[in-house]
Amino acid sequence: MPDTAPTGLRFPWETPPAHDAAIEVAPGVLWLRLPLPMKLDHVNVYAFDEGDSWTIIDTGFASKKSKALWTDLIAGPLGGKPVSRVIVTHHHPDHIGLAGWFQTEHGAELVTTRTAWLTARMLTLDPQEAPPAETLAFYKLSGMDAALYEKRASERPFNFADIVSPLPLGFTRIKQGDEITIGGRVFDVHMGNGHAPEHATFWSRDDNLVIAGDQILSSISPNVGVYATEPMADPIGEWIEACDRLSLLAREDHLVLGGHKLPFTGLPTRMRQLIENHHSALRRLEKAIAEPKSASECFSTLFKRNIGEGEYGLALVEAVAHLSHLYQTGRATRSLRALDGAWVYQSKG
Repeated sequence: MPDTAPTGLRFPWETPPAHDAAIEVAPGVLWLRLPLPMKLDHVNVYAFDEGDSWTIIDTGFASKKSKALWTDLIAGPLGGKPVSRVIVTHHHPDHIGLAGWFQTEHGAELVTTRTAWLTARMLTLDPQEAPPAETLAFYKLSGMDAALYEKRASERPFNFADIVSPLPLGFTRIKQGDEITIGGRVFDVHMGNGHAPEHATFWSRDDNLVIAGDQILSSISPNVGVYATEPMADPIGEWIEACDRLSLLAREDHLVLGGHKLPFTGLPTRMRQLIENHHSALRRLEKAIAEPKSASECFSTLFKRNIGEGEYGLALVEAVAHLSHLYQTGRATRSLRALDGAWVYQSKG
């Protein structure tokens, strides 16, 4: 979800590294950026110097282009030293996409949360040539545009395995409250939620570094959505809880290394912005559904801009998440609309 300009934040580097280059953001810590073929056209990854090898944080998509870029990065900015460990913050393809390739082709250790590994491995082993009935039913219940529904119903769906390398058996688990040494620094592990279940973040004890993945981004709020896999999930509630909890750790001098956009300082301000962004969205929605509306009918209220076909899927699951949170917390009712079989939500106020 877009939000207001990040006032109160400071950006030590205004220009990101080129795809074949790196920027040193702290001693022995390199910021790298890989391209993505979508509107959010990049993912940040970070390399920590272990002396005779590197630990990398996240990987980018699995593609011939990404593998070629990594080959060039290892030979160039990484000085020819191998990648011995991959730490994955969460299970989304732009973060875990090449983890299995690093394991099989480079002999790297994979470190991530149990939820991230199990979810990613399950999805890579579940290719689909047609949309499952449950997904189509979810689209109907969410009020998807009829023409787009027909198009999606007839197309081969996105498959996780299209852009995620197979994950071999075996990984090293991290969990809430653990400590882990990366690049000579000891980090405390704290879990986020909402954008992805059991999303790992890392808080250095030895300096001001925070490895945030997509849990904390500088100028966008990550997508928080409900999917057919768990239609009664409450990721908005989980997101707000995680932000409230992580905000207690935030210091002004923390240098936040996020999965997208620019590294920044001013974390206490950003945590307040992220929390208020969703509370504000919920208040807007509560007013907008004085008359019953489906998720697809709430885009303008929630996002305050036009939503194109390429963004429609993410917008839909986020609208469902916010409306379902209002319903599950007793601030709205929901009922099935006879006209199209969609859930419509109405505020109790």
